[in-house]
Amino acid sequence: MRAGRVRGAESEGEGADVGATGAPAVRSVDVGELVRLRAQRPEAIAEAAARRTRRPLLNDSGRLMIVAADHPARGALGVGERRFAMANRADLLERLCLALSRPGVDGVLATADILDDLLLLGALDGKVVMGSMNRGGLQGASFELDDRFTGHRAEDIERLGFDAGKLLLRIDYSDPGSLTTLESTARAVDDMAARRLPVFVEPFISRRTDEGRLRNDLSAEAVTRSIAIASGLGGTSAYTWLKLPVTENPDDMAEVMQTSTLPAVLLGGEVGDDQDGAYEKWRGALQLPTVRGLVVGRSLLYPADGDVAAAVDTAVGLL
Repeated sequence: MRAGRVRGAESEGEGADVGATGAPAVRSVDVGELVRLRAQRPEAIAEAAARRTRRPLLNDSGRLMIVAADHPARGALGVGERRFAMANRADLLERLCLALSRPGVDGVLATADILDDLLLLGALDGKVVMGSMNRGGLQGASFELDDRFTGHRAEDIERLGFDAGKLLLRIDYSDPGSLTTLESTARAVDDMAARRLPVFVEPFISRRTDEGRLRNDLSAEAVTRSIAIASGLGGTSAYTWLKLPVTENPDDMAEVMQTSTLPAVLLGGEVGDDQDGAYEKWRGALQLPTVRGLVVGRSLLYPADGDVAAAVDTAVGLL
């Protein structure tokens, strides 16, 4: 299942040499050493978190470029036609380290297992670290919409000195269970706000197809409704951000984004053949006053041509 060598990555053994771009070269991930530390010194993870160099959520530009890698914990391992592209952890970590080394990349969004590995690899110094909070809605499961908070809790994010949390909010008007998801999401918003920690809410209006597959509605009407609902959750919105898709018709985004004054970032979505088209969609939406950046995963970590560095650099250039 080992993927081909990541283009742009260099094997430097224990080194962290600086390349022509000023970013550190990426070494190969030593799985044996990660396993040794986990088995013999599990406290090394907390120690690495405690000594991690932190930074503000936003730098002087006021923009954010975050690489997302929380898909595997929901059983979503596919990228395009490759059903298990994200199943090789060493390969994923190498891609993440490469992406994080590129100029203009602010940080990473991931679940505890991946962030623990990145802490042990020393890849999170000076980066924004977002913990993924609810991964219980497993892809393809009958309970997929019952998206319980099985990942980071607010207290975990605070204890580890991470910088923000992210949660997924999918609402199906025909599923009474969506009310439970709404309530638990509101309490998570409250828990994060009580600690003065930003939380990025990713809302969708969703529905099942006749075949039972869950689909997110990206029409202007649906995205507008999802923004309105997500913005009103919890006892305060002071620390709430939105993580939003570009609508089916990108020209609708200007009107859609008038629904809320909350700061927002754009998500990447499914990997398609038209990567240039995706860049253009992001480019237009990034000009809107509430849009502050990008949180993109698979389309940058697994580009069709394999050139992670080039994909990341192009996305950074949009900001």
